[in-house]
Amino acid sequence: MNVSTRPRYQQLKDLIIDQISSGDLRPHDRVPSENELVESTGVSRMTANRALRELTDEGYVDRVAGRGTFVSDLKANSHVLEVRNIADEVAHRGHAHSAHVVRKVRQVADEEVARVLQIPAGSDVFNVLLVHCEDAVPIQVEDRYVVPDFAPELLQQDFATVTPSAYLSDISPLQEADHVVRAVMPDSAVQELLQMTAQEPCLVVIRRTWARGRPVTYGRLHHPGSRYELSGHYAKPVAPHKPKTEIQRNGVKTL
Repeated sequence: MNVSTRPRYQQLKDLIIDQISSGDLRPHDRVPSENELVESTGVSRMTANRALRELTDEGYVDRVAGRGTFVSDLKANSHVLEVRNIADEVAHRGHAHSAHVVRKVRQVADEEVARVLQIPAGSDVFNVLLVHCEDAVPIQVEDRYVVPDFAPELLQQDFATVTPSAYLSDISPLQEADHVVRAVMPDSAVQELLQMTAQEPCLVVIRRTWARGRPVTYGRLHHPGSRYELSGHYAKPVAPHKPKTEIQRNGVKTL
């Protein structure tokens, strides 16, 4: 669709989402108020209000009474079972993280992956399989699928030095996620990668993440039951005050 035919509130939403995706607006940064958007872009107050309201409903921003509107931080607002960057988890425990890449390929998505990522059957996806270790002991097999146009340079990255989670979050803030946690008996390939005995169960976290309103990654994270647990503490965050972020009128010429 030609951008000039899109409703003005949608154009304003797209502009703010683009600034979040590019990193111009980071988590907890202040988003211009309705009055500031009206003044800087020339839209009506009703248009500015609808754009901010829908961005809030979709999880891109948080509106704090008496303080303003701030870019959401998925990590700060996530459920207690949130799966963080495993390298950070290991470092937090005072241990050394390392990773071994088993494969990095472009392949045709199978039926399950296509359905979960909401892409047409037969579409290509990137697949990365790697083993994460803590003090040289395997603790996670990460089997991740990524939509290619979201991270076109994914396969060129050295995931022995930066985790896929860290790289993908740096490309564009991930705005939404869902998790399924299961106890399963792993297949022989996972058992070998995690150095598990034949009768040991796995804790599997199945995670899908969204950016810009669509699913972009899908991962299966296998952990040896005897060496891993999920735990956490939740407290509602308070968005800190940040300097005003201006949106220039020439950034929305089509409004």
